[in-house]
Amino acid sequence: MIGYFLMKDLINYVVSASTDGACSGNPGPGGWGVLIKFQDGSVHEFGGHEAQTTNNRMELKAALELLRKLKKLSLHKDLTIKTDSKYLIDGFEKWIQGWKKKGWKTASGKQVLNQDLWEALDEARLNNVKLEYVKGHSGDIDNERVDKIAVCFSKKIKIELKSPK
Repeated sequence: MIGYFLMKDLINYVVSASTDGACSGNPGPGGWGVLIKFQDGSVHEFGGHEAQTTNNRMELKAALELLRKLKKLSLHKDLTIKTDSKYLIDGFEKWIQGWKKKGWKTASGKQVLNQDLWEALDEARLNNVKLEYVKGHSGDIDNERVDKIAVCFSKKIKIELKSPK
């Protein structure tokens, strides 16, 4: 029985996660940022850059890269992903099923923007993980940090990222 508890304690699971996207001009150079916090207090941050993109694409890209990473990790049963993008939340939780039924057309019959990323997000979906809205630039420490990561990547400014040891 002692061995069971020791093994259980060795599992370092994800307790929270945040994403953000940024663009210098819209369209223009963009960046995205991700922050993952683990049960042991460690943090993993990462991000990326695209030369010509939009803010919405960067918001979606951040969430996609996070979901792909989370598929390889142990997760807390109540994990939510914090984001300041209502576009991401509404698209992922409300609109995507209708878009798929309509052949990736909007309610007005237009082609869904960023369809490639929406399809990839749907494929990467984790059924027990929900998105949570946080107002941008409102003092949420994790949201402020992923915003800084995304902006630095969009402007190709060097930033020191945290990584679990």
